[in-house]
Amino acid sequence: MQTPRELLAGLWTSVGGDGAALDRVTLTGDEPQLPSSFRGDAAAQVSIAASGLAAAEIWRMRSGRAQTVSVDTRHAAIECRSERYLRRDGEPPPPMWDPIAGVYQVSGGRYVRLHTNFPHHRAAVCEVLGCKSEREAVQVALLHWDGEAFETAAYRAGGVVALMRSREEWQALPQAAALDALPLVEITKIGDAAPKPWPAGERPLAGLRVLDLSRVIAGPVTGRTLAAHGAEVMLVSSERLPSIPWLVIDTGRGKLSSFADLTTTEGHAALRDLLTDADIFSQGYRPQSLAALGFSPEEAATLNPGIVYVSLSAYGRSGPWATRRGFDSLVQCATGFNHAEGQAAGVAGPKELPMQVLDHATGYLMAFGAMIAKARQAREGGSWHVQVSLARTGKWLWEMGRLAEGLAAPDIAQVAAVPFLDQALSGFGQLTAVRHAAMLSETRAYWARPAVPLGTDPPRWPAQG
Repeated sequence: MQTPRELLAGLWTSVGGDGAALDRVTLTGDEPQLPSSFRGDAAAQVSIAASGLAAAEIWRMRSGRAQTVSVDTRHAAIECRSERYLRRDGEPPPPMWDPIAGVYQVSGGRYVRLHTNFPHHRAAVCEVLGCKSEREAVQVALLHWDGEAFETAAYRAGGVVALMRSREEWQALPQAAALDALPLVEITKIGDAAPKPWPAGERPLAGLRVLDLSRVIAGPVTGRTLAAHGAEVMLVSSERLPSIPWLVIDTGRGKLSSFADLTTTEGHAALRDLLTDADIFSQGYRPQSLAALGFSPEEAATLNPGIVYVSLSAYGRSGPWATRRGFDSLVQCATGFNHAEGQAAGVAGPKELPMQVLDHATGYLMAFGAMIAKARQAREGGSWHVQVSLARTGKWLWEMGRLAEGLAAPDIAQVAAVPFLDQALSGFGQLTAVRHAAMLSETRAYWARPAVPLGTDPPRWPAQG
């Protein structure tokens, strides 16, 4: 079983990182911090450390000065479920899940998980089942379904569900083979461009502009991380798109927030203008979705040579599931985590991991890849495409190995997280929220902007100067 430092070294060198930089990283704390048989704490610490080290190395490129990076396991574990510790004016978050979201039995004693937090996903499930949007009605209807048949029918109808599989069942699927062929963080040159000089600034990403077209957790964590190191991040959403308010608050720290409906002429033009002056374009749409609107990686590189384009998918960029919608909880269920965790805990059905670590770790890996690609652009030129997926992060987590006594670890309550929380005014009131776990010795990570409601800012970059 590899140590967190060995895992970090493997990740860092896999993208061509200078091994000498690893000597400037300190990883503290022990596993486990949260109750799980999987090494989610290690995934949290290593992914955050990788993004922090990338920021430190960019600062060394810009200033000529090296600095140290330190990440504590407990702090990282808390940050990788930051939404649970968020408080607004002292009040805890409301229930995160829609009333019919969750686990159900299907015929043959198997289980499925429904993700219905967005109204159109809930409607698709109920349409397939032909039932009311009530837990009891959904369960009665599902008992008449074969799990795999329901999973397929729900996806075709626009729903988002997962059949609980064992790891062996997942590995037997063609999608697992497609995923196995992909690197954890894939960085590809997609066009020619001259190197862009670093702008002036006193932080690693100062002067860089990041477009964030993402929702829920993984993609928004990417933008939040880049903002923590000084980037100017513009979250672009639409009044037509549903959101999860508490996650908007938590992941919106450090960002501007604007509306641009890409299905309209005005919104399309606004995004083109924003993209023209961006350095990094981070998006969490399904593969090919933005291409249909004229914003594929190649089209972005034509519009803005030198762009770093970051893509998030649920199940990877290739294979029969490449275009499937997915969220952390569903990928956990489909790829064997819920089954294995349930077995380890001695329960008959699924058991989720204690944090949505596939989401959070993937968000930090996206930020890491974006910074590595941006550093390459500054050295070599070119336009670059970074590709990361929840399921590929899951494969990385699975391959870390298991902790035999991990489920016996106590949970981390709100009071125990207090040393890692800060307070700040925001567009939502007084927030108590987790600060960033990567401690850089010279360029402290922090959010210069407060979280604001969606659409607060116009869809244009503020003047720099």
